[in-house]
Parts: sequence; C-alpha cells; structure tokens
Amino acid sequence: MRTQVPRVPLRPFVGIAITVLLALAPAACRRDSGPSAEYEEASRRFRALYAQKLDGAYLDPQMGEIEAQLQRVPADSLDAEGARALLQRIQEGRARMQQEASAREKAISSAREVPPGTSLPSSTPERQAPPPVEEAPDAGPPDAGLTGPQAGTPASELVAGFRGCFRRGVPIDVEGRGMRETWELADRTSCRLEYPGHVDSLLLIEEGRVLTLLPKSAVRTVTVTADGGTVPDAGR
Repeated sequence: MRTQVPRVPLRPFVGIAITVLLALAPAACRRDSGPSAEYEEASRRFRALYAQKLDGAYLDPQMGEIEAQLQRVPADSLDAEGARALLQRIQEGRARMQQEASAREKAISSAREVPPGTSLPSSTPERQAPPPVEEAPDAGPPDAGLTGPQAGTPASELVAGFRGCFRRGVPIDVEGRGMRETWELADRTSCRLEYPGHVDSLLLIEEGRVLTLLPKSAVRTVTVTADGGTVPDAGR
C-alpha cells in the first residue's frame, strides 16, 4: 500500500529567498570609512585653545575654523558621532558665553544710569586750600654754644649720639659733691666745627644726666701726696 505524501512546489520559495538575499546585499556592502583626519585635527586644536582660554575660547575667532573642520568629517566615519558631539558642545558654550556677556553689559549700563533729580559730582573735585602755616616767632640768630648736649641731656646719648663726637673724660672731684664723671669733645676737626660751643669744655655728669658745662680753665689740678696732702699744680 502506498502512502500519499503531499508535495509543495519549491519554486515560489526560491523566489522569496533570492529577494531576501538581494535586500541584504546593500547592507553587507556598506562599510565605515575609518577615522577622520579632520576630526583629529579639530579635536586637538579645540583642546589646546580651551586649555589656554577656558570658557573664553568659545568666543575666540579660531573656534569658527574648528567648527568648519568638524563639519567636513564624513558621515560614515568612525569619528562622525564625536564630531557631532563636539560641534554641539561648541555651539552651546558660545551661546552661554554670549548670554553672560550680554548680562554684564546690561548691568554696567544700568549702573551708569543716574536716577532723575540726582546731582552728579564735579569731575574735578575742588581742592581745599591748605591750612595756613603758623610761623614760629623769630628767636634771633641761633647761639652756636647751644648746639649739642646741654644740661639735662641723658648721659646715655653721649655714647653713640651726636655723631660720636663726645668721649669719656677723667673723673673730677667736685667740692661738696664728690667724684663725678666727665665727658669732653673729641679732638677732631669735624667735631669742633659741628659743636664749637663745647671746645675746651667738660660735661659734668650727675645722676645719669649732664649737670652743667664746665670750662676746662675752671678745673684746678692738684697732686695728692703720700701723706694725704695736696700740692697745687703750677700754672693752675
């Protein structure tokens, strides 16, 4: 006994398979064109310019050249998506910077506006006349003997003050006061010219201050003998 097997002619399906293969053929032939030299150059220039000027780079004229390079990147390039993203970043950054610049200009303009009724200060402020200088009363010509240390001057100022023109002298015995320290003018021409009133004079020191100026001619030199007596120095 024979079993009947239904058969379907294959010719219609063959046509369908050929059609499917033909439809897939164009997709199989399309290939990416690889990386873009334009994108690499534009990306490098953008990084360098932004590192130099930060957000200010968006308003730099060189940014237009970078945009032109990005627009030349082929649509089938591996870098096409990166080029579109960088273009969008540049456009958004430029719009933001232009908006900020416009806001600053408006703020400056509003700050310069003066409300009605407000008086503007003079561009050249009036100079106030300086107060009159009171002239010191005329005390006559200066006395040359009053320059330099005088009675009441601290003895400590004689050490390094007065141009170093005073040196320590020999202590003397003052009647009724005892031994006292003395200072005298150094034997230098500059010092004699600077302090002529102290030539041949002694500064008598008491309690850390100049007690008086004593002429050297007023000092009497005596010689003390071994038994405690004194012998006046000849000529004194």
